Amino acid sequence: MIRALVVVACLMPAPLAAAQTPIAEAVRADPALDARSRQLIGVIAGSGDFDGYFAPSFHAALPKEKWETVVASMTAQMGKPLAIDRLTAVTPFSANLRVRFERGIVNAQIAIDPAAPHQVVGLLFTGPEMTGDTLDKLAADIRALPGTTGLGIYALGEGAPRLVTGIAPDKAMPLGSAFKLWVLGELAREVGAGDRKWSDVVPVGPASLPSGITQNWPAGSPVTIQTLATLMISISDNTATDTLVSLEGDRLDDFVTKAGVAGLAPVLTTRQMFALKSSANADLAAQWVTSPAPSARRKLLDGNAERLRTTPVDPMMFAGKPSKIDTLEWFASPAETAGMFDWLRKEDGETPLALLAINPGIDPATRSKFDYVGFKGGSEPGVVTLNFLVRRKDGRWLAIAAGWHRNDAGVEENRLIMLMTRALVLLADGPLPN
Repeated sequence: MIRALVVVACLMPAPLAAAQTPIAEAVRADPALDARSRQLIGVIAGSGDFDGYFAPSFHAALPKEKWETVVASMTAQMGKPLAIDRLTAVTPFSANLRVRFERGIVNAQIAIDPAAPHQVVGLLFTGPEMTGDTLDKLAADIRALPGTTGLGIYALGEGAPRLVTGIAPDKAMPLGSAFKLWVLGELAREVGAGDRKWSDVVPVGPASLPSGITQNWPAGSPVTIQTLATLMISISDNTATDTLVSLEGDRLDDFVTKAGVAGLAPVLTTRQMFALKSSANADLAAQWVTSPAPSARRKLLDGNAERLRTTPVDPMMFAGKPSKIDTLEWFASPAETAGMFDWLRKEDGETPLALLAINPGIDPATRSKFDYVGFKGGSEPGVVTLNFLVRRKDGRWLAIAAGWHRNDAGVEENRLIMLMTRALVLLADGPLPN
């Protein structure tokens, strides 16, 4: 599904309370909390009782197969779990943990049911801290992912963004929902030019597929353009996005063309993208690929508007293998994404930056290391992108754009989330190359 990415709480596995150095006692920690925290090591290692460790509510939110995917992503980077180095109780039945692995520390938050047998009801892995980690090591781990990766970390200032480190930062890659940054950019330009106000009211347009909520609203519901932009950025609402793309019209194409982002013009609505990827429109998809000029593609869209509008699209079309991600997608390079963040920061920052900060895309502990974090990501089978605009505590601005895609299989979103969390931890207060 073309959508935003959020870091979600992970409910976790159980037992094996092997003899260990005692966990430092935290104020008001219930003994059951200490015991369940110790058992976490075994659950991560695969030797614990997953079914008994987690409460039914946890199983409903995170089935065992998804838990195993989360753990595999974490241990691939951090090695085997070794011990709980520190437990700091927040309440008698919840705590912050420092979990020691072979190659560093993973911070976590845990909560247990106050009633026996005190099963774990909440578990969130937050910022990893790898021993001796560097941006070079991070880049090497991103390069090692199967498939194709891209990365651009840029220092932002008065002039053009300055590359700190990257992997093919000038190569266009599929974006998923990250294309919505440019939709926000054109909206901000129009507001800045006095052509619109954030309070302008417009009707919600035709429904697209989720993600989002407005696809279920009554047709034509009146909303402000700021509401549409808020939903587009914070929960990647596709129907809200399409309403704005249609509202902007040719001006959006002009905006991305002037920005030099050849892989976006003409800008497809999400509904048009779904329809073009449908097997019913294989002929149109082929014409799209063989007619790369924006004018020819616009003619194709306009000439088949009714067909694309009425093509049935299956909500399960993104539940399988990657679909045409190298040829039929929204494309931009990490450098172009960083440039869009920088434009938003400089040109009309107040409202766009506030919208980008609603869903910061990272855990609260990592978020707290910065004065500001803005985020827009995207994913579908075979594609994941994670993009951040941050201001450090010392006032320095950075843009981080990362993507990973492969045609032969899906990608592990949690794996890239872990890598980007590492990046943000390194960038929060470390020295930056001049």
